[in-house]
Amino acid sequence: MELKDFLWSLITIYVCARVMGELAARIGQSPVLGELLAGVLVGSSVLGWVEPTETLKLLGEIGVMLLLFEVGLEADLHSFLKVGWSAAAVATIGVVTPFVLGYGLAIALHMTAIQAIFVGATLTATSVAISARVLSDLGKLKTAEGNIILGAAVLDDILGLVTLSTIVGLAASGTVSWLEVGRTAGLAILFLGAAILVGIQYTHLFAALVNRMHTRGRLVVAAVTLALLLGYVADTLHIAPLVGAFAAGLLLARTEHQSHIEERIKPVNDVFVPIFFVLIGAAVDLSLLNPFKPQNWPVLLLASSLTVVAIMGKLAAGFGVIDKQVSRWAVGIGMLPRGEVGLIFAGVGLSHGIIAGGEYGAILLVVVLTTFVSPLLLKLAFKS
Repeated sequence: MELKDFLWSLITIYVCARVMGELAARIGQSPVLGELLAGVLVGSSVLGWVEPTETLKLLGEIGVMLLLFEVGLEADLHSFLKVGWSAAAVATIGVVTPFVLGYGLAIALHMTAIQAIFVGATLTATSVAISARVLSDLGKLKTAEGNIILGAAVLDDILGLVTLSTIVGLAASGTVSWLEVGRTAGLAILFLGAAILVGIQYTHLFAALVNRMHTRGRLVVAAVTLALLLGYVADTLHIAPLVGAFAAGLLLARTEHQSHIEERIKPVNDVFVPIFFVLIGAAVDLSLLNPFKPQNWPVLLLASSLTVVAIMGKLAAGFGVIDKQVSRWAVGIGMLPRGEVGLIFAGVGLSHGIIAGGEYGAILLVVVLTTFVSPLLLKLAFKS
């Protein structure tokens, strides 16, 4: 890709994301919904102005890591621990219920056992990035519902990665390596625990280091470096990098520089985050939604059935909330979007030959539909 093509893609993404985000905000919706629609508009299905190149995807991944870093900065670790049992219950129900429903539906549609397991596993995912952005737009990030949704979504990511590694091993060898499953789960839990416990003990060193520096941008560069470092370590351990970035935010939220870092990281996120959401929208293939093409009917049937199951499974997760003062509907709706996690699942399934193009298209439609309806329903849930 030449520089001028890359620059044109960025210009298109920023202008369209800003215009559509502004329109969404003016009609009382979350700006993220406008950014997703901007992606559909500039993607290959409509105008074809933006091609999701590897470079743009990497910039989008940086964006979602920084978004989760900002969420961690704004969060209160004690509040997370306070709702820990509810978050664990919501995450567990939000994984088990969609998996069982998705597996049963796939079997009823005469899919193979391995395909049914994969479809069920795909429905367990929750996009913590999209939930976090919508909660932030609504000003509900620091509520009890917000803490439960984010905590459960992070746990969902861990459980999802364990499930995915199990299915890939099953598809490759026909057997499940429980040692590998245990290793993945153990590393994920150890990483989060160590990052938080060790970080609490040594966060004062970060403040001391920054206080000794005198160059411009020292605070934001040091903070972003820590977020990227923990993301790198998480990725090395086969854990989602955004979990590492989120942990970095939780740690720095306890330092004396928290408010200054939060203030300075927002403009950086305004540059990177829209790229991620526009690319999610650009992944939509509108041709699959054309009901007048008979070849689309199996895909549309599977997609519509899976969407109903996907929504029911996550709404059921809301009943895992222990505190009766917390809105269970808001928590369940906050767990709906599959976003980038669902896309990762679908891509892995296609590349390993677990699913074919039709199933892949149906899963993409489920990801898109759950991602689009979540901001609308979440706003209604909090409003009521």
